[in-house]
Amino acid sequence: MNEPKQLVSAQNRLGETPIWEPEENALYWVDWGGLPTCRFEPETGKFTAYPVTVPVTSLARRASGGWVAIAQNGLYGWEPKINQYKLIYGPARPDKPEICYNDAAVDRQGRLLVSTVNMNDPFLPEGSLYRLDPNGSLHELDTGYATANGIGLSPDGKTVYVSDQRHRQIIVLDYDIATGFTSNRRIFARLSEEDGMPDGLIVDAEGFVWNGHWDGWKLTRYAPDGKIECQIRFPIQHVISFAFGGKNLDELFVTTASWGFGEYERKQQPWAGDLFRIKTDVKGLIEPAFAG
Repeated sequence: MNEPKQLVSAQNRLGETPIWEPEENALYWVDWGGLPTCRFEPETGKFTAYPVTVPVTSLARRASGGWVAIAQNGLYGWEPKINQYKLIYGPARPDKPEICYNDAAVDRQGRLLVSTVNMNDPFLPEGSLYRLDPNGSLHELDTGYATANGIGLSPDGKTVYVSDQRHRQIIVLDYDIATGFTSNRRIFARLSEEDGMPDGLIVDAEGFVWNGHWDGWKLTRYAPDGKIECQIRFPIQHVISFAFGGKNLDELFVTTASWGFGEYERKQQPWAGDLFRIKTDVKGLIEPAFAG
C-alpha cells in the first residue's frame, strides 16, 4: 500500500463524504456546512465547485438520478446539471432545531442512513442514527452519540458501523436487512486521546473498516474483529473521510480539513483541506444509491 499523495488543491475547510460515481468516472464530495460541493475527474484533472444554497454536510447517490444532499436542516434531492435542491425530508427533530444532520450512507436495500449531532454542544450524547425509507418515512434506530459521524455497512449489509466521535469510539450494530432496524449495540473500537477522534468511515470489499482520525494525523484500517490491521500517517492533522474509486476500485481518495486553523497551522500544513489519493492492494465497493 502506497503513501498518500496530494491530488487536488481543494483547500476545503472540512472535506466530507467523498463518493465515487462509476458512470462518470468522477469523485464527488462536500465542504461541510455550506461551502461548495466538489467534483473531480482523475483521468482529465477537471475540478468543479458547485455553490450551495443549503448547508450541505454529506452526499449519497440516488437511483432516480442526481444525488441526495444531506444538509444540517433537511434532506434534499440535488441535481448537479442545474445545481438545484428540492426538499425530501425536513429536520429529524423539529422540536429541537439544534439537532442537525451530519453524515450518511445507503444500505444494500436502497435506504438512507443518516447521523445527527447537537450543533449547540456536540459533546452532548444527543446524536442519533436514523433511517429514511424510499417512501419518505424517517425512523430513529439508535441514539446516545456525542456527535454521530461516519457510517459504514458490511459487504453483506448485516452490520453497521457508526463513529461516536466525541466519545472516541466506534459503535457496531447488527442490522436487519428485512426491517432496517438495528440491535445488539456494542463497541467496535476505542481511541485514545493521542489517536484523536473517529471521523469518516467506510467498509471495503473484504469487510475491513476504514476510519479517519480527527486531530490524529492518520487513518486506520480495522479487521472485522476490531483489531488494527494497518495505519497510514498523513502530513495533515485532520484526516476525514474516504472513497474507493478508479476503474478497479483500488484507489483510496481521502478528504482532509483545515477547520479552526490560524496562520501558523496553515503554514505548517499547507495541504490541509486538500484531496489525497492512496494506491492500495485492496478493493472497495460501489456505494449503493438511495431508492427514494
